[in-house]
Amino acid sequence: QLQLVESGGGLVQPGGSLRLSCAASKFSLDYYSIGWFRQAPGKEREGISCISNNILSTYYTHSVKGRFTISRDNAKNTVYLQMNSLKPHDTGVYYCAASPTSNYCSDSSHEYQYWGQGTHVTVSS
Repeated sequence: QLQLVESGGGLVQPGGSLRLSCAASKFSLDYYSIGWFRQAPGKEREGISCISNNILSTYYTHSVKGRFTISRDNAKNTVYLQMNSLKPHDTGVYYCAASPTSNYCSDSSHEYQYWGQGTHVTVSS
């Protein structure tokens, strides 16, 4: 069973930072693009960032551009999402997902085959 496990969520004050991790077990992420998705309370899940398998392609949705940075360490089989200047509307459950695509990544959940269980992020004073 291929597994992705997110970690790093928690409660943070507005303006604070968190770094989310997405670790894979039982398979190598080398051949997968990875997406981060967010589901805010009462809203649909949205793609907020992704990174291609070869790191040449990244994507950020408008609301996080300039504040979030996605990166990957294939040697550690882990993808990270550094989140700075967090705002209350960043609150939600964050999921990582893997797609067996090469050289590009997508913000569409339909292209992702494997999903983690999610990690909660709450931005509140």
